[in-house]
Amino acid sequence: MYRRQFIAAATSAAAVLPALPAFALNEASAERLINSLVGDINNVIASGKGENAMFRDFERIFAKYSDTSYIAAYAMGVDGRRASNGQKRAFSKAFQGYISRKYGRRFREFIGGRLEVKGVRKVKNWFEVETTAFLRGESPFAVTFHVSDRSGRDLFFNMFIEGVNLLLTERTEIGALIDRNGGDIDAMISDLSKLS
Repeated sequence: MYRRQFIAAATSAAAVLPALPAFALNEASAERLINSLVGDINNVIASGKGENAMFRDFERIFAKYSDTSYIAAYAMGVDGRRASNGQKRAFSKAFQGYISRKYGRRFREFIGGRLEVKGVRKVKNWFEVETTAFLRGESPFAVTFHVSDRSGRDLFFNMFIEGVNLLLTERTEIGALIDRNGGDIDAMISDLSKLS
């Protein structure tokens, strides 16, 4: 009797569980995300593919593991307030291709090397995952990822390569590109789609 009541109660509870929020981001899940990301990057590095094929792979990796909407919105900065929804979508798409080419080119320098996850620590409501890049003929250096679940998924929202901050760097770059186009967002997006 008690066993049947327990099973019935457990089954009822299980039926409710899918409606509950997913488990909060923690050290293990942040490290798991970056281990998977690093594994995919290392596979592309070791693939021997040509540059354009690598860039396509890096764009898929960027779309899969990064909070692209947050990074794009941060990069656009205050100019995002006057952009239409259509412009924001077009910018996000162009920005994803641009960032994949730019940082994909940087990761191509790792050919013959590898990335290794070294540690993770909580910072406020997100996690910092430290990795080390080992390149042939060069001293190892740090590549750091910031991971959050603010979007409802575990994704990285910032990256540092040898201390260079992706978010701040790209906000400066996009701001300068908007200025060069006289504040014209559509012209900036057009130019961005051609940059690497």
